[in-house]
Amino acid sequence: MSLSDAELLALHAELVATPSVSGAEGPIADRMAGFLAAHGAAVERLGDTLLAFTGPPPGSAPLVVFDSHLDTVPAAPGWSRDPTRATREADRIYGLGANDAKASAAAMTAAFLAAAGGELPFTLALALVEGEETTSAGTARVVAALAERGLAPWAAVVGEPTSLDVAVAQKGLLVLELVARGEAAHAAHARALGARNAALALARDLVALAALPPGPEDPWLGRATVEPTVLSGGSARNVVPAEARAVLDCRTVPAEPPEALVARLAAAVEGELAVLSDRLRPVATAIDSPLVAAARRARPSASLYGSATLSDLVFFRDCPAIKVGPGESARSHRADEYVRADELIAGAAFYRRLLDELAAELAAPGRGWNFEALG
Repeated sequence: MSLSDAELLALHAELVATPSVSGAEGPIADRMAGFLAAHGAAVERLGDTLLAFTGPPPGSAPLVVFDSHLDTVPAAPGWSRDPTRATREADRIYGLGANDAKASAAAMTAAFLAAAGGELPFTLALALVEGEETTSAGTARVVAALAERGLAPWAAVVGEPTSLDVAVAQKGLLVLELVARGEAAHAAHARALGARNAALALARDLVALAALPPGPEDPWLGRATVEPTVLSGGSARNVVPAEARAVLDCRTVPAEPPEALVARLAAAVEGELAVLSDRLRPVATAIDSPLVAAARRARPSASLYGSATLSDLVFFRDCPAIKVGPGESARSHRADEYVRADELIAGAAFYRRLLDELAAELAAPGRGWNFEALG
């Protein structure tokens, strides 16, 4: 069942008008579950994450996943409108999450319902997930639920505001802690005693990291970056600290695996490096993959690029995957966030054409996907 443009805009307005800050997605999940059911879709509830299928029964055909998130960050200071309302002014629709990523969620839902009215050569899964802005618990649940059924996505499309340009790669996040050791001593006597000041040792290590030559360059994402973000140390004004710490926010690229980056950093510092998190790895999809080819035919004007910002694309490293959706990333997480109505309508049309082009890829002689080889 296809939604008209007016119905698409109404769905988007309802999503925006349903507050869904991360951790409080229950009401919006209820509304979307009801909406999908009213339009003939069988919906599974995974916490406050929704999963629906159309096309051949899961497991009987290749699986394509459409994934976008229902949660938002809290409203930033400075809103001049009610962030919990979809306020239409000319072609702009204002509201918290209007751009990131309720536009993608609405557009993907419209494409999913349109596809449900025809015959697909693949199974299409629609995942509307919770917690993307915090822990990514929703997409993690979806991937785990699929794996429990022996289902592995062959292709995935993650809906985020990209101006309908196609992100074929995304940086990962590696969080490290750098610990410098010293010797506690009275500040008045530390120099005479030769006590090692951990704060100075940490400062020297940070300067060494800043001077470190750049690592290998990825063609889409450039080089890995390392930024100290949180510093701590010391217990009193008059005590030389025995320990000082820095959290390092490292944005990683496929050209330099996280393990290689850690080894390179460790060789440049005297302190100890500990890995706090390395689960969000960089991802990349070959531009000659059928998925990217289909996306380019669906929108010939789209640019291909590498994304420095994180998203749930990280959970689809084992299959061709792209990040693409209506709206602009620069509007996200700001006061008076908005998306244009024409962007929303164009996003739904793009997702529908993408499904058509994916079907064409399957049917094209010599260009079809080798699903057996991919398991």
